Amino acid sequence: MNLNDLKPVEGSKKSAYRKGRGDASGNGKSGGRGENGQKARSGGGVRQGFEGGQMPLYRRLPKRGIKKKTHRNFVEIVSINVDRLNVFEDGQTVDEAALVAAGVISNAKDGVKILGKGELTKKLNVKVGRYSESAKEKIAAAGGTCE
Repeated sequence: MNLNDLKPVEGSKKSAYRKGRGDASGNGKSGGRGENGQKARSGGGVRQGFEGGQMPLYRRLPKRGIKKKTHRNFVEIVSINVDRLNVFEDGQTVDEAALVAAGVISNAKDGVKILGKGELTKKLNVKVGRYSESAKEKIAAAGGTCE
């Protein structure tokens, strides 16, 4: 079989149905749009979710949860795992500025939290805002400290 032998399956290709091309076509005159009204006009119609002036469903339902990150209690914490701290040298002090400088995180935002996934092979003095319990144990097991 060659590319020039390929043909569409019988009955799969139909010519486009041309509306409004005379009464003999079976869909002439108003072209399936009814007689008059907003939806019969060129460019006519209503926006998505419009219910004819009735209060739309999306406005009738209650809103739940915080929708904006600008909410007064919103805090964005950057989380990293302990295995990412292996890029530092033995005995080094690791804080938010050091994490950004080393390229481990791009922005400290509202704080950093160390999580416990992976293994830590270096003895480090870690100074960030938050730790998981397993991360504290792994840092201590490697001989480091959490402040």
